[in-house]
Amino acid sequence: MNYGSKTTFMGFDTDKRRLPLFKRIVLYAYDKDNGEIFGRTPSSWAQVGIFYTGLYLSLIAMFGVVLWVFFQTLDPRTPTRQLEHSLIGTNPGLGFRPMSNETHSTLIHINSKSVEDYSVWMDRLVQFLDVYKKPGLTPGRGQNIATCNYNQPPGKGKVCDVDVKAFDTCTEEQRFNFHRQGPCIFLKLNKIYGWNPIFYDDPNDLPHDMPKDLKERIKQITNPEELRTVWVSCEGETVSDKELIGPMSYWPIPGFPGYFFPFENSEGYLSPLVAIHFERPAKSIVINVLCKAWAKNIIHKKNGINRGSVHFELMMD
Repeated sequence: MNYGSKTTFMGFDTDKRRLPLFKRIVLYAYDKDNGEIFGRTPSSWAQVGIFYTGLYLSLIAMFGVVLWVFFQTLDPRTPTRQLEHSLIGTNPGLGFRPMSNETHSTLIHINSKSVEDYSVWMDRLVQFLDVYKKPGLTPGRGQNIATCNYNQPPGKGKVCDVDVKAFDTCTEEQRFNFHRQGPCIFLKLNKIYGWNPIFYDDPNDLPHDMPKDLKERIKQITNPEELRTVWVSCEGETVSDKELIGPMSYWPIPGFPGYFFPFENSEGYLSPLVAIHFERPAKSIVINVLCKAWAKNIIHKKNGINRGSVHFELMMD
């Protein structure tokens, strides 16, 4: 080896730079003259490996400690940010079932003359209601289930049962009335941790835009405790829809009982449901339906956006 030659930044002296490219690549991969592999001796590679192994192990350990400290500040059942301090806010919305499998579609199109067609919608509702019928499907739901009513709210550590038999004609045994062209649609109020409804519990102080039939229902209530309800109403969205939608009935009542609130993420808790029976909707035409939840702290429209409500289209053949 020529010790007087000048070494380049790639580790080759000037003599080696005159070699063909292929030989230079081979020589860079392994230089037998000085025992270098890719420009470093085995001992040098060992030092680099030990350094980076220690560095990354230290980083992983630091990240693990920070993550552990972070999780110590969280409660698995209680969110850190609640109500107006959370992204969800304080205005719960409504959800409906069954839903179409098509993304962003809110159309419920049921062909009552085709068992194959309406069975698809039935299966979606059956699957949705399974958690209400089979306690084992909900973690923690079992011994803590209580039978509640307005005069008997749930005790500490208990959650109220939702009796699917109370839906009357809107049951799996009745095929949810899909085959009779009078479908049942289920509504649920979206859960917001710690939210307490402010009830319309004064029959003489009801909002002017609340449907007349719901007002009359509220005014007929004699038990003051039953007024502690988040009321629900559905109607056609336009004038023509109101004429096409036909009569409706609500099961078990037109609202969500107050003893289900507030939601505190208790084990086994399930949201209350309301089944809407559309008894005689117009056939072979799309009907726009708007359902609203009624409480003093539920806002239905803000900045031109519908809130505290749900829209879907219903079409029966």
